[in-house]
Amino acid sequence: MNLRVGRHAVLGEMEAGRPVTIYVDGEPVPAREGEPVAAALYAVGIRTTRYSPRSGEPRGPFCMIGRCTECAMTVDGVPNVRTCLTAVRDGMEVETPGRKKP
Repeated sequence: MNLRVGRHAVLGEMEAGRPVTIYVDGEPVPAREGEPVAAALYAVGIRTTRYSPRSGEPRGPFCMIGRCTECAMTVDGVPNVRTCLTAVRDGMEVETPGRKKP
């Protein structure tokens, strides 16, 4: 099953970009250049984009159009980036806010 986004409600038609690697919490993750980061994570089975600061429960993208901020992650050192609207670039570093480090 192909879980890549072909058309995004806000960003429009998505062309299949070249294969690239992003790093999520230090781990390499395959992605397609130009696709939304949250979509790239979803395509490889990563559903948690942050942890609740109150309960510590995992949270994941909900609306995928930049409204709910459930997809907010730290991207290349910048906190609270809405990953559902942020295009993948090769070598991008993504961190999950609230994640307990091993």
